[in-house]
Parts: sequence; C-alpha cells; structure tokens
Amino acid sequence: MESPDHLRKMYHKMKQSGYQIWSDPTNGESGPEEEFDPDIIIVGAGVAGAALAYTLGKDGRRVRVIERDLSEPHRIVGEVLQPGGYLKLLELGLRDCVENIDAQRMIGYAIFKDGKRAKLPYPLEKFNSDVAGRGFHNGRFVQKMREKAATLPNVQLKQGTVTSLLEENGTIKGVQYKTKAGQELKAYAPLTIVCDGCFSNLRRSLCNPKVDVLSSSVGLILEHCKLPFPNHGHAILADPSPFLFYSISSTETRCLVDIPAGQKLPSLANGDMAKYLKRVVAPQVPPELHDAFISAVDRGNIRTMRNGSMPATPCPKPGALMIGDAFNMRHALTGGGMMMALSDIVVLQNILRNLRDLKDTDLLSKHLESFYTLRKPVAFTINTMAGALYKVSSASADQARKEMHEAVFDYLSIGGVFAKGPVSLLSGLNLRPMSLLLHFSAAGIYGVGRLLIPFPTPKRLWSVVRLISDKSVERVHVFLLEISV
Repeated sequence: MESPDHLRKMYHKMKQSGYQIWSDPTNGESGPEEEFDPDIIIVGAGVAGAALAYTLGKDGRRVRVIERDLSEPHRIVGEVLQPGGYLKLLELGLRDCVENIDAQRMIGYAIFKDGKRAKLPYPLEKFNSDVAGRGFHNGRFVQKMREKAATLPNVQLKQGTVTSLLEENGTIKGVQYKTKAGQELKAYAPLTIVCDGCFSNLRRSLCNPKVDVLSSSVGLILEHCKLPFPNHGHAILADPSPFLFYSISSTETRCLVDIPAGQKLPSLANGDMAKYLKRVVAPQVPPELHDAFISAVDRGNIRTMRNGSMPATPCPKPGALMIGDAFNMRHALTGGGMMMALSDIVVLQNILRNLRDLKDTDLLSKHLESFYTLRKPVAFTINTMAGALYKVSSASADQARKEMHEAVFDYLSIGGVFAKGPVSLLSGLNLRPMSLLLHFSAAGIYGVGRLLIPFPTPKRLWSVVRLISDKSVERVHVFLLEISV
C-alpha cells in the first residue's frame, strides 16, 4: 500500500495534468456527482478495467471508473503479456503503456527437464520488429493505463469500493459504493461493466461461479542475474509441478514456483516455505540461476497467490456485463489472462460501436448477448491451452501421465512445425481451436508411438491403453470447455 503522502502527490500531479479524477484518494472525498452523467460505469481499474475505460472513452462514451485502490498494485502475476496480447494492445491504441516502465522483450520460451533444455522461439517472422511478448511489473503497467485513460475528459476515475449492484425489476441500473471515508454513494448508468478481478465480490450477481483452485504460485525476485536464454521465458518441468523464470525489468527476474492444490502450502511465517524452496525447488533450478535463486530465498520477500480456474457461465442481466478474471479464469502458467481480457475488450468495443443509444435496454441486451458467442473461439483456445499444459507439465505417479509428461518435452524438442505450432498457440499468434486440437492429437499420437517402438510389450501396451484413456478424458474436458466458455 502506498503512503498517504505518495498518494496525495500522485493525485495532485494527475489533476494538474488534466486527468479527470473526481475524488482525492487520500481522504475519500467525493467530487460533484451531478457534473458527470456517465453512459457506462466500470467496476475495477486493473488491466481489464483501465484498458476498457480508455477504449470506450476514446469512442466517445462518458465513462466512470470506480476502483477500490488507485495506488500502484503489487502483484506476482499479470507480468507477462504474450505477443498476441501485445497485438491487441496495439489495436486498442495502448502501445505506449508498455513504454518507459522498463518492460523486457520476450521472443520465446526455453523448456528444461532433467538436465535437458530446448529453445522455442515465437513465430514472429511475419510481424513488425516491435511485436514480441513483454515482461514487466504489473503495477507499473496498470498505472500507465490508468493515467492514459484519465487523460480523456470524458473518463472519470473514482476511488471507492463497490458493495453491490443496483437492480430494479431485473435490470441493473448502477452500483452502490463506499468511499475511503466510509460515505455510501450510488452511481447510475445505462450499462455497468464489472471487471473487479479474480476475487470479485460481484460475480455471483452475473454468473454461476464454479472456481476450482488448481495450485498456488510462490513468487520471488532474483536480482542482477542472466537468464540462460536472454529475452525468453524459462519453464522448468519439475517435480511436483513446473516453475517459471522471466525478466520483469532490466535488473529483476521473476521466479514463480507452482505448488499443487493437493499439497499443503508451506508456511511463510515459520520459515517452512524457505526450507521447501531450498530443499525441493533449488536442486531443479538451472545451474546458471541457482545462486541467485538461493539469494532471493534468503532475502525473504516471498509472496503467494492461488491459481484458480473458472469457466464462463454467464447469467445475463439487462444493463450489466462482466469481463476479465471476474468472469473467466484459467491457470496462470501460460500467461493468458491479460491476452484474454484485451481480446474481450476488442470484441466488446466492436459490439458497442454499433449501438449509440445505450438507454434502449432491450436493444442493448440483444447486442450484449452476442459478446458471449463471439468470444468463444479465443476463450476456448486460451483456456484449454492453459489447463492442458499445466496438466502435462506436472509430475505424476501415474505411468500414463509420466509418459505424456516425457512425450510433450520430446515432441516440442523436435523443433520445426512440432514446436512452432504449439508455441504459436501459447503466444496467442494463432488462436484457432482446430489448430489446438490438431496439435493435441499429434502429441498424443507421438506419445503412443514412443511406447510401441521398438516393439510392444504387455507393459507398454497397458501404458498405451492408459495414455489413450487419459487423452479421451482430456477431449471430453475440451468439449465441456467449448460449450461453457
């Protein structure tokens, strides 16, 4: 949390620059509600909310954003923007939001397993030289987007906690929120868009949330170290589950260690987490990063965050919509969250451009219904990719899962089309569901082939049966995702 003095300086600096911030974040005082009659209320000013505010404001909408805390957030996720997400950022006119925050280019991934390693470059040949992934501090990125949104005279940022949606005769009319000073206020608009993140307290009003906690991420920062493959994300296929290294500034490398949900999370307070990282994780860290990793553990600035999965199951109500992690979540391993949010914003922008009068509730509802259909192909690919990669990247005592674990690494290590196809999906440069299913099937066939060569034995044949059975379950899971996202 930023200090009151820091918040006050930021507030006055933004006001002097012409930003439309109508409440002082240091005292919770409210500006004159009557001076601003919004077309749209946005709940939350994280990545999704801030980007959406600028996008709709640029299209001429009067937008009021209500955010719980306008100070710079400090998170351990939301730090990798895949190339596909960067292209959406360009499309929305937000390219400058990754400038001057010491963001680091990412041009591919490197995967490590049992001492073996393989480099998997993004297929960027057909794009301009600036197109690549980006690694950065999430808070710096969010603040840049908030500042850009606030430069528009028809976008208003307010600090407050939305406590409920205002509903009349089944239609959402606005929100009720509380200022920092404790004052209860109401705000009204023809359309309310909820994007208050993975811990949303409003999602039950607009969807049927079924959150499945998959694991926890343990985050720490390595300082002044060189990655084995510069400008690449590093994925270590470890036991019991994968962990990542990627640059978030010119001097800092983020390490995210995954701890499966079925395993008790070691305590930070009594030192068990530090012991776990040194005993279980450190021996699997690439040698080039080992000393920096131990130093980061010893410094003790270790944070945790849960990884959840939640399919999109909307309960549409006239006058409201929900996007971002409040609406749909997937495992953070593939860095698809921001890409999905920006893609949803592009879809929503195109829908609303065809509708000038938001006060016609029936017409607005008909237009918004198409949002759920239009987002499906991209959501299907991103969500399925995240779930499947996490599953096959994690160690397992099951022999069939072990074989698939090995097969995926070897399949990607072949290179050529075998690596380019999956990496184009991971990067968001190819989000066609059929491409995803094609490579899933190819990896499964490759895994079966490994077991039957040089000749099948009863044990190998049984593993094939188990492997095919596991892939069949996966296909059912894929189908369920397709009809639910």
